[in-house]
This record gives sequence, C-alpha cells and structure tokens, in this order.
Amino acid sequence: MEKIAVLLAVYNGREWIDEQLQSILEQQNVELDIYISVDLSSDGSYDYLVEKYSRISNILILPYGKKFGSAGRNFYRLVSDVKIDKYSYISFSDQDDIWHKLKLSYAVDILKKPNIDAYSSNVVAFWDDGKKCLIDKAQPQVEYDYLFEAAGPGCTCVFENKLAVDFKSFLLKNTVATSVELHDWLLYAFARVNGFSWYIDNNAYMQYRQHSNNQVGANTNLKAGLKRVKLVREGWYRNEILKLCKLFIIDNEDIYFKLKNNNFSNRFNLLLRIIHLRRRNRDRIVLGILLIFNLL
Repeated sequence: MEKIAVLLAVYNGREWIDEQLQSILEQQNVELDIYISVDLSSDGSYDYLVEKYSRISNILILPYGKKFGSAGRNFYRLVSDVKIDKYSYISFSDQDDIWHKLKLSYAVDILKKPNIDAYSSNVVAFWDDGKKCLIDKAQPQVEYDYLFEAAGPGCTCVFENKLAVDFKSFLLKNTVATSVELHDWLLYAFARVNGFSWYIDNNAYMQYRQHSNNQVGANTNLKAGLKRVKLVREGWYRNEILKLCKLFIIDNEDIYFKLKNNNFSNRFNLLLRIIHLRRRNRDRIVLGILLIFNLL
C-alpha cells in the first residue's frame, strides 16, 4: 500500500481540529502519516494537540513557537521541514474541514494513471447554518490559467513524490517564492511551468468549512465577492500575479511586462488573450472588466 504524508497547517484551530483529524484518520485503503505545524496561536491549539494526539504513532507535531503569519507560509514550513522524499504521495490539509473516507484513495487511483502527477478536486462548501454549495473548479485548463488562479482549494491537493521533492528544492532555493501568499496557487504554477501534469476532478470528496477566518474561502455570495474586490483594489491580486511572473516566465514571455506596465495598449493585448488566462467564463468576464477599467 502506498504511503501518504498529510501536511496539516493549524492556526487557532482548536474549535474544529478534532473533526478534521478524525476524518483523516478514518481514510480507507491508504497508509498515512499526519504532520502538523501550528502557527503561533492564542487558543492553546498546540498544547491541546500535544496532549490529545502525541501518543498516536502516525501523528507527528512539528516544533512550536514561530509565527508564520499566513497559512501559505505555514505550509511552506511543512514542505521544507518534513522528510517528504520517503512518501509516494503528499497531501495538504486545512484544520477545519471534513473529509470523505475515500478522499485520498480516490486521488491515489487517479494519480496511478499514466502521466498524472498532481490532483485536486471540487469541494462542497458548508456553513454553520446548514447551507451547502458545490465549488466547481474543474473547467479545462488553459495556457496561462496558473498565473491567475490555483487549481482548486489546497486542501484537495494530492501530488506524487517527484513533484513534491522538486517543489521543496524550489522553495529552499528561492526566498521570494515563500512570499507568494497562497501555497496552492504557487504549487499549481510550479507544476504547470515545469511540465508536471495536473488533474482536476469534477467530483467532491470533502466538505470545505466556511467561516470568518478563511483566508480566501468560497466565492459564493456578495460578501465573498466584495472581499475579492477589496483584494483587487488594494493591489494584492496584481502583486501576487507579478510575483509568479518574476519566478517563472519573466525571461520568455511578455505577460509580466504587460501587467507591470499597465497602460491601455498592454491591457488591450491582455484582453485579447483572456481565453488563455482563466478557465471559467464568469472569471474571464470579471478579469476583462478589471482590465478595461484599469482596476487590475
């Protein structure tokens, strides 16, 4: 049986961590180790995890005391510090979701098919009031979609050993890489640029919890949409795209130049290439509006 390393990032996660860990421990048809990194927290998450889970042989809690400041940097710490080379597959996990018992098994079945190196999937977002909503990320991939979005929530990502080892080496050699705030977006971009094949499953094998502490969360309502508009208006989104351009394509493509030099001609040229930039038609329309009105 193939062995999987589950990398779980925690920050003030005590309220939901038991439900998440239980759903991981109940995974069927796989053998796994769970590595937990706790960002400096105020709710006693670390002490609670040590007290309750340190006796479980396949749960390993990394040394505590450092403030990472974002989920992305916490995941970069996990990739960098865990000896991932001994595992066939690596999986990311949030602290507050609920996994279907066959989530990892289904992913591994896909990854065992020829020429597939990484996997992500749709999810079912859910709220405390009982509302649920399918988050569809399984549109066909296009040429430069990785510069503008991830392949889906990071908690659905499962990837094979070579991609994991290469990504770890990349993080250790490029200090700028860890400034990219969303680890799932960076991993997807790294994989696509370096010729790894990524499969996006249109099925959903987990419940993706939504609450006020989500760093981004599901884009399913006006509040979530306004949160994204705020990120765009403050320059966060454009700055993240430019970081990826610098890391991956500045030497052989002109998208970086067109985004950095945000004049009418360059915005127009990007608009003409919009079919190669985003997957969902809705997102292409939004990106086009941002370019037209010089908001990106």
